[in-house]
Amino acid sequence: MERQALQIFDDLPAPADIRSEVLAGLNSSQKTLPAKYFYDERGSRLFEEITHLPEYYLTRTEIGLLREYADEIAEIIGRGSVLLEYGSGASIKIRLLLEALRPQCYVPMDISREFLIASASRLLDDYEWLNIYAACVDYSQDIALPDQLLNAGTKMAFFPGSSMGNFTPEQASDFLCRVRSTLDDGGYFLLGVDLLKDESILQAAYDDSQGVTAAFNKNVLRHLNRTLGGQFNEDRFEHKIVVNHLLSRVEMHLVSSIDQMVNIAGNTIALRSGETIHTENSYKYRLEHLIDMAGSCGFECTNIWTDSNEYYALIMLKCGS
Repeated sequence: MERQALQIFDDLPAPADIRSEVLAGLNSSQKTLPAKYFYDERGSRLFEEITHLPEYYLTRTEIGLLREYADEIAEIIGRGSVLLEYGSGASIKIRLLLEALRPQCYVPMDISREFLIASASRLLDDYEWLNIYAACVDYSQDIALPDQLLNAGTKMAFFPGSSMGNFTPEQASDFLCRVRSTLDDGGYFLLGVDLLKDESILQAAYDDSQGVTAAFNKNVLRHLNRTLGGQFNEDRFEHKIVVNHLLSRVEMHLVSSIDQMVNIAGNTIALRSGETIHTENSYKYRLEHLIDMAGSCGFECTNIWTDSNEYYALIMLKCGS
């Protein structure tokens, strides 16, 4: 493929779709906001900061696995592939894969256009041989790849950071099936997943001592204030996490510290003191359950790499014919 430098594809949903989704959540008996709206430019930067916190074991464990097994992954995939990443490629993780795989092109996908372009531009500066097709999309929805990528070579998708844990089990299954439909027969999906573990480790990881995760949680309010003309005052909310053992997930909430009325998108939302807005789930997995789920979508598991503590796993899934 002739080098085309950086190309941008923008397929974000219209503001009207965002408005209806947000208002539906805020008018539910348990108020919710979609976790994807954490991620404007500031939210993406805050999350990058979270990944460097000492309490946040996920990123350093995943990086350790990639450092150890990137060459083995490259032997499985071969060179000249099309590497798709569900995320914007800001971290060392994608660089380890790029250097091992030497793909003919790289397709980062992210909902934050500013962060996507900035991170793609940095990669372009550092890897002069690389074609980048940056897609500004909501990857919780169907994605149509640019025509020039449809028959470009073996495809490998990469979804790091246990980000699939933000989906409910039903959403995760739907997502896996959509990824399978995006990849050709013989394509691969490298998936990073967080495994079940002791509650104290989870508490520290999602409620860090420096308050970065709290700022990240509240950023959804800032983002929606700007996007939908909201009037949330983030100082009137507190960050809270709940380790839900029954559902095998960590929940993030914003707790209203007072009785308040908030205007957003032409609507008024009433919150009682102590009432919560549920902003994110992070599901923790059993490997056998995840492999069964992937199998129902047409994947077979070919490799599993875990750390010595079995906190985290990289799973290689291959598209069956």
